[in-house]
Amino acid sequence: MRTFSKRTLAAPAALAALGLVLTGCGSKASDSAADAGSAASCVDTSGSTVKVGSLNSLSGTMAISEVTVRDSIALAIQEINNSGGVLGKQIQVVAEDGASEPTVFAEKAEKLISSDCVAAVFGGWTSSSRKAMLPVFEDRNSLLYYPVQYEGLEDSKNIFYTGATTNQQIIPALDYLKQKGVKSLYLVGSDYVFPQTANRIIKAYAAANGIEIKGEDYTPLGSTDFSTIVNKVRAAGADAVFNTLNGDSNVAFFREYKNVGLEPTKMPVVSVSIAEEEVGGIGVQNVEGQLTAWNYYQTVDSPENKKFVEAYKAKYGQNKPTSDPMEAAYTSVYLWKNTVEKAKSFATKDIQDNADGVSFDAPEGTVTIDGSNHHITKTARIGEIRGDGLIYTIWDSGQPIKPDPYLTSYPWAEGMSKQ
Repeated sequence: MRTFSKRTLAAPAALAALGLVLTGCGSKASDSAADAGSAASCVDTSGSTVKVGSLNSLSGTMAISEVTVRDSIALAIQEINNSGGVLGKQIQVVAEDGASEPTVFAEKAEKLISSDCVAAVFGGWTSSSRKAMLPVFEDRNSLLYYPVQYEGLEDSKNIFYTGATTNQQIIPALDYLKQKGVKSLYLVGSDYVFPQTANRIIKAYAAANGIEIKGEDYTPLGSTDFSTIVNKVRAAGADAVFNTLNGDSNVAFFREYKNVGLEPTKMPVVSVSIAEEEVGGIGVQNVEGQLTAWNYYQTVDSPENKKFVEAYKAKYGQNKPTSDPMEAAYTSVYLWKNTVEKAKSFATKDIQDNADGVSFDAPEGTVTIDGSNHHITKTARIGEIRGDGLIYTIWDSGQPIKPDPYLTSYPWAEGMSKQ
């Protein structure tokens, strides 16, 4: 079992170190065996309610993606409250806006933990936001449930990662492309932690599997001018593009991609951060036929998903799609509930000690917490965007994949976490 580490940065120091966070790649936590922070908790469970935090970007470039995460967290809490709450207590939500800025996420996390006295926080999207919040949660010994696929190479006693790690999304996508005969890739991403680290992993995979990397370009979050990058992509003539852009930059990228005549039949794009919500913002006419790699789509055929989709649309509107990150956020609330009930306690240590093996029959399929690294099992799915704006599974892994955030089961990734 992996020994979790404590990062020694105090919460104020987290903000001072943020410049490194924004430009650095994902890195393995220190191997120190120190326990998590010993800050006294102010969580009050003496009454009929218990507070939790919801921390998402409701403004800025990431709002196109994160508002739905906020909504799905609220739906899960409503359902749980209607069913009697957690340990007989109703859940009270304190919602905050991370404003698409890592420093704001860290500040709001500190507020939620120290001033609002929440028992857990649900939210975050970019790896920069997660890395900014991580030392806050470790120093305050509180819990973050992080719902978005990410680059791996990390674990923390104070974070539960309910989105996919690399071996549950990116590597299955690469395996799929290899099986389809792809021999070359062009890498396009936003300029921050996740795309940089993901592409480092992709390049290691490519080197071990005879795939040529024709080019690699990054652009700041929120960028809207892709004429130069798209022309470089077209000139490179790769078999496919692997896209790690985030937020509303995808709108400009795919519109330009379409404008220059690049089509899925000629040079398909595989995206790992475009879900049903983003398809509407981009315009389905610009992405029809393109591919995505996720663990959940609205079109997953299961009783649990049918119930989830109906409940979400009933609450937020029939034209509102469901998507992978918001499904993972919804699932995270139920995993927290189930762990609290197993532990018979809201205390951080009790939840940590009882998390292993806790499961939930989620809309994506049954998921289970791995107590050794706080990730969960996930079924990998490759999807195709179709004319109705939905994404349909064209391949899946057949069963949930155990999380391997440090890629220890892949010889070609040896030493990756030390880079």
